[in-house]
Amino acid sequence: MSSLDTPPAKLGLRERKKQQTRDAIARAALRLFAERGYDETTLAEIAEAADVAPRTIFAYFDSKEDILFSDESGYLGELKRMLDERPAGTTTVDALREFVGCMQLPDEDDKLRKKVIMANPALQMRMRARHGELEPMLAESIARDLGTGPEDMRALLVAASMTAAFESVSDRFFRAESGGEPITHEQGMAIIDEVLEFLRGGLEAIQHD
Repeated sequence: MSSLDTPPAKLGLRERKKQQTRDAIARAALRLFAERGYDETTLAEIAEAADVAPRTIFAYFDSKEDILFSDESGYLGELKRMLDERPAGTTTVDALREFVGCMQLPDEDDKLRKKVIMANPALQMRMRARHGELEPMLAESIARDLGTGPEDMRALLVAASMTAAFESVSDRFFRAESGGEPITHEQGMAIIDEVLEFLRGGLEAIQHD
C-alpha cells in the first residue's frame, strides 16, 4: 500500500470541527472570488459567507492568497514528505510517479480555482512563484540520487524538465475552460509516464558515467 493510499488517522471531534470550518471558509471564498473577482472580495465578506467571525479566518489562513492556494501548499507538503521519507532504493522518479498516480482528478472546485487564477494576471504570477518551490525540492532529491549536492547542474536541469512537464500536463487538464482541447486523466498519466521514463533513463546514464 502506497503512502498516499494509507487511510488517514481518524480525527477527533475537535479536529473534525476545525477541518469543517476551514473547508467552509475555503469554499465560501472560492465562490466569492468567482462571482465578484479576487481583488474585489474582502475578508469580511468571506467571513460573512462562511458564517464565521472575521478573526476566525486568521486562525486558519494568513491571507486571501493563502485561502486560494491552500490546496497547492498541501500538495507540495505531501510531495516533500514522500521525497524525504522514500525508502532506500526508491528514486525521485519512483516517488514522483507514485505521488502523481494517487492524485485525484480535478473537481469543480479545482476548475473554478483555475478560472479565478487565469482571470487575474497577478495571481498567475503568484501561481508560477508557488510552482517554483517544486523545482528546488526535486533538485535536492535528484542530487541525493546522484550522490551530489543540490547545486549540481545536472540535478537542476532534470528538476526543471520535470517541473515543466507537470505544469504543461496540468494546464491541459483545464484547457476546456479557455476554449481549447482538454486531455483525460489517462492521457495525462500516459504522457507523464513517457516523460518520467525518459528522465529515468537519463539519470541512470549519468549515475553510471
